[in-house]
Amino acid sequence: MKAAFTRYGPPDTVEVGDLPTPVPKDNEVLIKVHTASVNPLDWRTAKGGPGLLRLLLGQRRPKIKPLGVDVAGEVAAVGRNVTGFKPGDAVFGTCRGAFAEYACTCETAKMLKSAFAIKPGNVTFEQAACVPIAGLTALQGLRDKGKIQPGQRVLINGASGGVGTFAVQIAKAFGAHVTGVCSTRNVELVRSIGADRVIDYTREDFTRSGDRYDLLLDNVGNHSLSACRRVLTPDGVLVMVGAPHDVKVINTLAELCGAVVLSWFVKQRLLFFVAKSNEKDLKTLAEMMAAKKILPVIDRRYPLSEVVDALDYLELGQARGKVVVTLEDNPGS
Repeated sequence: MKAAFTRYGPPDTVEVGDLPTPVPKDNEVLIKVHTASVNPLDWRTAKGGPGLLRLLLGQRRPKIKPLGVDVAGEVAAVGRNVTGFKPGDAVFGTCRGAFAEYACTCETAKMLKSAFAIKPGNVTFEQAACVPIAGLTALQGLRDKGKIQPGQRVLINGASGGVGTFAVQIAKAFGAHVTGVCSTRNVELVRSIGADRVIDYTREDFTRSGDRYDLLLDNVGNHSLSACRRVLTPDGVLVMVGAPHDVKVINTLAELCGAVVLSWFVKQRLLFFVAKSNEKDLKTLAEMMAAKKILPVIDRRYPLSEVVDALDYLELGQARGKVVVTLEDNPGS
């Protein structure tokens, strides 16, 4: 099968070549991939950094290959102990090796547990592939960590990105008053997906506006902890899910440790989390898509043969919504 894999380094070290088609074990599912989507984890994996990531994936080249996590496609085969899916099912979810013609679930993956759900009939494979990591991050960040409630004032920093476009729509679905922060070129996009107010960060610094919010979902990490606290109500919640590309891991860890310590002394809750992939939440997102409460925003599409360009583009940090990789020989992508 054709697949994209890496030796670590710049994106141009990523190769598209032939690898053996995986065979599902007793508890695994083999997916014929129609579409995959690109996440920051993918280009970080390709580059082999930061060092902590390399410890988990393998020192010289990733232990798990091909690249890719988010996937949508059809079940091609199942292991003998699998009862929840059958060949022919249209599914979407997370598993290692999504940038390939076939991907196999791997329940023992250290960094990401595989999980799948049935794709709604009124949702395309392209749309479904956009959802897993970004959608789960937005849902769990707002609902589980942020404890979002109807009528709350919610601020989404980085509202036009992969997580942000889902967060705006999910927050609106929960009945919140949503303010999105983005660049000038994305103002109309963020407004079109449901934001009640949009702040253009090139013209206004939201941390100095005087407005207060019950919940801030920070997908960017481009403001200090003290600056973010200024925009929260006395018992508001800051949920941090992102950091700038050029920030060192040690600096990020220091900021997170500071948030944890400070949380002991203030009423505001200051949290950082990494989304967990699970079938229950994927089903929730599927229901929201089917009901048209969320609609994935797709910026660009690349064939598997141009996956390097897809990684390059995402790393620039300019993507509006999601970037997808399509499998040319799999119809219905």
